[in-house]
Amino acid sequence: MPYRVCRIFEIENGHMLSKHPDKCRFPHGHSRKVECVLEAEDLDKNEMVCDFKVLKLILSDYLDQFDHAICMNTDDASYADFKERFGDRVIGYESEDPTTEVLARDIFHHLSESLAAYASEEHEYGLRDNVRVVAVKVWETSSSWAEYSAS
Repeated sequence: MPYRVCRIFEIENGHMLSKHPDKCRFPHGHSRKVECVLEAEDLDKNEMVCDFKVLKLILSDYLDQFDHAICMNTDDASYADFKERFGDRVIGYESEDPTTEVLARDIFHHLSESLAAYASEEHEYGLRDNVRVVAVKVWETSSSWAEYSAS
C-alpha cells in the first residue's frame, strides 16, 4: 500500500457560471480550500513521500492567480467588459463554465506537470520521480467540494 500526503491551500476566489439556470450565473465568491493528495510506494531518504515545501514551491504562484480573482466563461456576454476593467484578476475559461470541477481538473493537471518538471531538476528540496498526484479536491463551501483524480 502506498504512502499518501496531503497539503491544503486556501484562496478567496469568485466565479460566474453563465450556463447555470439560477443565482450561480451571477458573480459570487468562495473561500476555497484546495487539497492536493500525493503518493509514493516508499519513503525518501528523509522518511517522506516528499517535503511539503515542494508543494508550496510548485503551487503558490499558480494558485495566487486565482486569489481575489473571478473565473469566467469566455462566451459570457460580460466577459470582455470584466477583462477590460479588471485585467489579470479575470481568468477566462475558453467556452466552458469555471465550475469547481473544472478548477479541480486544471489544478490537478498543473500540479502533475509541475511535479514531473521539478523532479527532473536538481533542487534543495528533492523530489523523486515516483511521486504522483492522486487527486485534487477543491472545496467550494464548508459542505461542498469537487475532486479530480488520476483514476
